[in-house]
Amino acid sequence: MDVRQRLAANLRRLRQERELSQEQFAFEAGIHRTYVSDLERGMRNPTINVVEKLALYFEVPIGALLD
Repeated sequence: MDVRQRLAANLRRLRQERELSQEQFAFEAGIHRTYVSDLERGMRNPTINVVEKLALYFEVPIGALLD
């Protein structure tokens, strides 16, 4: 599994654990809904700034999103 797929799986898992829709998550994290969808499908290469924003939102270390 490549890093985009690992990020996608971890984002989806964390979002679902909090019982958030993609739309709710996107709004609360300040990211566009379609971008969240693309990330969860492994279709985007996010910048390190976006990865940091996601980690801060979920209150996890950046590495936890990529492992």
